Amino acid sequence: MKKIAILGQPNVGKSSLFNRFAKRRIAITSDMAGTTRDVKKELIDFDGKEAEIVDTGGIDESTELFRSVKNKAIEAAEIADIIIYMVNGKSLPDDRDKQLFYKLQSLGKPIALVINKIDNDKEEERAWEFSEFGAQNQFAISVSHNRRVGQLIEWIKSHLDEPELVLELDDEDDALENLISRFDESGTLKEEENLNEIGVAIIGRTNVGKSSLLNALLGSERAVVSDVAGTTIDPVDEKIIVKDKTVTFIDTAGLRRRGKIQGIERYALGRTRQMLEKADIALLVLDASAPLSELDEKIAGLVDEYKLGCIIVLNKWDEALGTYDEIVEELRYRFKFLSWAPVITVSAKSKKRVHKITDMLLKVYENYTRHIPTRELNDVIKNATIKHHIPSFKGKAVNILFASQYEIKPPKIALISNRPKGIHFSYIRYLSNQIRENFDLEGTPLILIPKKRGEREEDNSED
Repeated sequence: MKKIAILGQPNVGKSSLFNRFAKRRIAITSDMAGTTRDVKKELIDFDGKEAEIVDTGGIDESTELFRSVKNKAIEAAEIADIIIYMVNGKSLPDDRDKQLFYKLQSLGKPIALVINKIDNDKEEERAWEFSEFGAQNQFAISVSHNRRVGQLIEWIKSHLDEPELVLELDDEDDALENLISRFDESGTLKEEENLNEIGVAIIGRTNVGKSSLLNALLGSERAVVSDVAGTTIDPVDEKIIVKDKTVTFIDTAGLRRRGKIQGIERYALGRTRQMLEKADIALLVLDASAPLSELDEKIAGLVDEYKLGCIIVLNKWDEALGTYDEIVEELRYRFKFLSWAPVITVSAKSKKRVHKITDMLLKVYENYTRHIPTRELNDVIKNATIKHHIPSFKGKAVNILFASQYEIKPPKIALISNRPKGIHFSYIRYLSNQIRENFDLEGTPLILIPKKRGEREEDNSED
């Protein structure tokens, strides 16, 4: 599949064009120069012809951070098949734009000079001033007004190959009965499901080393790394193959305390939540060289909120403030709701022990998608209720008739009871611990929901 890179100086409209191609708001846009810092990718369908669009950060050398952003943009152009270089049509031609355009032109790839912000016919004259670039393919457009963007798209389509056939899968019914029926008594899926794609969100507060960790996992400098807090704004995603699984890592924006979130970081927080909705596993990155904070606890709470599998990554371990036992003891005390999450110590900059994360990811995902055979599950529940009887509810006996897992990612188990509201949350926690003692569920949440016989999931409220 062909790659199309969009380059240009800050604030010329690259992310807006990227969103226009995608027909939805993916990249964060604002009037603040330098909003886009990392490379953003998206698969775009141009009337049946597919291509990967790459939105790069603005090319600028004013600071060390933006020099790094520039290098990422140039790298994106070097591996692209088609290059779009954007300039601001409301400004006079810039010598830096000429130099960069000539440099990109020397790569010998199809390249278009796109003059943005030409909002009407009167402004068309300014576009002619850019003729001195000598571009063979020049387009005067207005992304915000969707003016003449179609001409640019037609030019792009002329350089794309014919698309490959893509098969679409039907949506699945969420009804409890249908979900249970997807498994046989041995716990085997009756129908094939695509469980070979793993979405992994890298989360944590600012400057804990999330982007460095992503680069170490990928074995390349994919994300921009800087000591400037809040460098990552748009979530960065990249795929690697681990054994037979496709793992998509998402480096999310670092989170701050509510009072310190300003400007475009508000969009970044919302985008992070969107990514967590799609993820399977979270790498919760903590800074071992600094004390745990209340913000760390709140970010860890997102794992519980979105019911994700989790690996706790203690980064900067070579600068740790205490021993492993001391730090993990405090961690377990403060993150009681993640007692099931494994802990790995790493140093992302030196890449020490980072390789252990990929092995653990496969194990956690196996548990996250695990289905417990109905017969074995009910044996555990029966033994647990014999060992510790369910307390009565309003003077009446409470019984669990049977249990059945009806969903994976994460495992969800229905406890079919004569009085589901009579099963106290403390008893549910007891049953959860009993199940974990009998089945390997490290790294995954386990959800037990009391239900009446025949009750659908959407009709039930957790008590």
